[in-house]
Amino acid sequence: MDKVIDAFSARLLERGIPLAPRQLEQFQRYYELLVDWNERMNLTGITERAAVFEKHFYDSVTLAFYADLSSADRLADIGSGAGFPSLPLKICFPQLQVTIVDSLAKRISFLQHVCEQLGLEDVQCVHGRAEDIGRLPEHRDRYAIVTARAVARMAGLSELCLPFARKGGLFAAMKGADPQEELEEAKHAIRELRGRVDRVETLRLPEEQSERAIILIAKTDATPKAYPRKAGVPLKQPLLKRRG
Repeated sequence: MDKVIDAFSARLLERGIPLAPRQLEQFQRYYELLVDWNERMNLTGITERAAVFEKHFYDSVTLAFYADLSSADRLADIGSGAGFPSLPLKICFPQLQVTIVDSLAKRISFLQHVCEQLGLEDVQCVHGRAEDIGRLPEHRDRYAIVTARAVARMAGLSELCLPFARKGGLFAAMKGADPQEELEEAKHAIRELRGRVDRVETLRLPEEQSERAIILIAKTDATPKAYPRKAGVPLKQPLLKRRG
């Protein structure tokens, strides 16, 4: 009996996400690869098995509690790091076509290796800055769901992510505790980038009880031509409403 796998599987089943033995094997292999590669490069500060399953895998899949991923076709994960949340979501929802954008070549190599080892198909790992990739026709205004997990403050993050979402699509920002201050600061940027805050969902991780928030932003129209601005600008000079 494997308590970690059993608890993980049961908690997702409670939320209507059943996992087959093959999917549970993929999560276990993902964990092994994460810990192995983490000895050679900095992927995560969390390596204890139960903690990885809760704070990385379960936490990633919580997006599916609030967004319909079972019928979504294309998902983009911006600044994915070690593959969170996109690869756990891909394991749970194999029909997703996933694009992962990350600026560090070594991380892209890790993610490609994970996909090969786990037999994950229709995953495109793109090395580059989101500001540059978001201007390419094959990625701009193309995705049903765009997500980022703990990457940057909302005002700058919106400019990195919303250009990837298509009209009628969703940008889901996965945050820690209470994001209201960030959201207030980002109102102008979200509107400028043709987004509308749909709702903010909050939850606690089952064991650790740490708070999480998921900000769901609807894409109302195509991205204006001015955005995203040059690489580095959105985070250094976020679109804040001028006073006065």
